[in-house]
This record gives sequence, C-alpha cells and structure tokens, in this order.
Amino acid sequence: QVQLVESGGGLVQAGGSLRLSCAASGSIFSINAMGWYRQAPGKQRELVATISSLGTTNYADSVKGRFTIARDNAKNTVLLQMNSLKPEDTADYYCNAIVKIRFGSPYVNYWGQGTQVTVSS
Repeated sequence: QVQLVESGGGLVQAGGSLRLSCAASGSIFSINAMGWYRQAPGKQRELVATISSLGTTNYADSVKGRFTIARDNAKNTVLLQMNSLKPEDTADYYCNAIVKIRFGSPYVNYWGQGTQVTVSS
C-alpha cells in the first residue's frame, strides 16, 4: 500500500505564508503526477496545483503568482509554498499522488488525510 502524509497546515493571518509538505511511502515503483487539492466547508474539492514527474506545473487561477509547487523525486515528496494568503484560501488541503506500485501495474490515485489551513482576516 501507499501512504501520503501531509504536514505544515495551521492558522495564519492574511498576507502571511505557510508551507505544506507531503511524503509518499510504502510500495512505490514510480510516481506520475503529484499535487494539492483543497476543500472548503460546503464546497467541492478543487485543484490547487499539480506537478508532473518531469516538473511541469499547473495552477488554479486563484493561486497563480502566490503559490509554488515543487517535488523531490528522490524522496517522493511534494511541497506547496503558499504566500500572500487570503481568507478565501481557508480549506482542508489534500495531497494527491498517482502511483505505480510495481512494474506492469496500472497507476492508481492516492490521497493524504488532509491538513487544515485557516487564514484569518
């Protein structure tokens, strides 16, 4: 099995910064894309940012220029640096990884347990 463990959430004032980290462990042959999604109360989960195994990034329009995603393929980790945070960034943030557990097996979507980010005004 594969586990994704997130860390780095918390409470911050508007304009502040937080850095989220996610480490993938377990039976991992290779990881395709990794990313971050978020879900605010009463809303659907939405994409924040993704990064491919080659480093190609994709961001939601709402976070472009403020958030930066990066990954360390050797350590199977993905980071999300969040700057200039706004109250509307308040949500539970979930790490995602598309993982192949052995040669010849299909890629499977895995999720972390989520970490809460609260931005006060």
